[in-house]
Amino acid sequence: MHTSFTKLLATASFPIMILTAGIFASCDKNSASNHGGQGEEPLPDTLKVVTLYGPTSYFLYRDEPMGYDYTLVDSLARQKGMVLDLKVAKNLSTAVAMLDSGKVDLIAYEVPITQHYKQYVLPCGPENYTTQVLVQPKVQGQAPISDVTDLVGKEVYVEKDSKYLRRMQNLNDEIGGGIIIHEVDADTLITEDLLRLVSNGEIPMTVVDSDIAMLNKTYYPDLDVDMEVSFPQRASWAVAPGKEWLADSIDSWFAGESPQRTNAELLKRYFEQTKFTPSVRFDFSKGYISKYDDIFKKYAPTVGWDWRLMAAQAFVESKFKPNARSWVGARGLMQIMPSTARGYRTSVSQLGNPETSVKVASQLINDLDSYLVKYVPNDKERLKFVIAAYNVGIAHVYDAIALAKKYDLDPEKWDDNVEKAILMKMNPKYYNDPVTKYGYCRGTETVSYVKQITNFYEHARREITA
Repeated sequence: MHTSFTKLLATASFPIMILTAGIFASCDKNSASNHGGQGEEPLPDTLKVVTLYGPTSYFLYRDEPMGYDYTLVDSLARQKGMVLDLKVAKNLSTAVAMLDSGKVDLIAYEVPITQHYKQYVLPCGPENYTTQVLVQPKVQGQAPISDVTDLVGKEVYVEKDSKYLRRMQNLNDEIGGGIIIHEVDADTLITEDLLRLVSNGEIPMTVVDSDIAMLNKTYYPDLDVDMEVSFPQRASWAVAPGKEWLADSIDSWFAGESPQRTNAELLKRYFEQTKFTPSVRFDFSKGYISKYDDIFKKYAPTVGWDWRLMAAQAFVESKFKPNARSWVGARGLMQIMPSTARGYRTSVSQLGNPETSVKVASQLINDLDSYLVKYVPNDKERLKFVIAAYNVGIAHVYDAIALAKKYDLDPEKWDDNVEKAILMKMNPKYYNDPVTKYGYCRGTETVSYVKQITNFYEHARREITA
């Protein structure tokens, strides 16, 4: 009998979100072999899965579920005709306890393949390798440090009480000392903050897992993340010991052509495809903003906006490119998600039409404003909340308002208040807070988005006649 986590974590709490996928259908049967199974059992009608919030595993963006692990397990459920019942645990120990107690069938999250975890879980599905890597800024396109011995006399910033700190302390001992290790309080700065600070030149180096490093390199292309400072760590999804038949069914599915293609696409989307948008200096001297000004003037009054503000949003969204398409699939001049278009009874194929894009955007803006008016009664203050919700989704803005209330910030003011709260949603301490319902979001992107639009708008007001 395997060691039980259930008693250890019987009082652990976790937020739960139920999502369904696929339809009820006749069950597949797969004989268990890779894990030593003794026969065939049917797959369940409902696949009960637990995952964790995070920048790669599972998150909401514009109120749509996304993430490498989520999308892959959703594909599994759909292709096998199962309903996906997805729960979210606060941490991996809680997820393992849920698996042990039978509350879930599968952990769709990277569980380390170690002797410790082999007591509690049976690995299956996608297997990934990560190492800890040094994150440093490129100098003339090259990494200044290419060997661990070059770290002597150099400063490295890592999270306090983290595995990164322990690895750097061990590495320092291995090379005879000399690395200047700075411990950063995770309540103040987290891993993603440290990567941003390296990119901005505010700190020289940090250490993170290679998958997090690769993801963030798609936002900060000036970073070098190639130098490994630890041995590789294997990780995979997991089922409970004794469920060899389920592990083999998942392995058999994952080996198929379609899942392999989906996996390759997801790896490219999350860890390779650039998400960096270079700054573009806009020329206001020509006396107009874009060739779509008449469209903005037509629809801006329907939301009570200055048309120049709507133009500012279009510039930040697409740089006025009607055929633009983002890494998450948003399309057109106003970067409308396909599901949003369908919600407003608009064909996705029409999103390349500038007027259609602006029309749908105006409908969305009106709805977001109506959702937020009871939280932020002041029209002027509410404007930035609406812009933020357009960017990341209303759910995360609701969470940020709740966090602002709890942590003595003004929930009716964006600047320096709810703006700070949405940044908190990058930190596990806060996106797992009881008042937070919708988990992780990349708050830095939303804060930057609001600032870019308001700055462009203020410039346009000075230069372009209404």
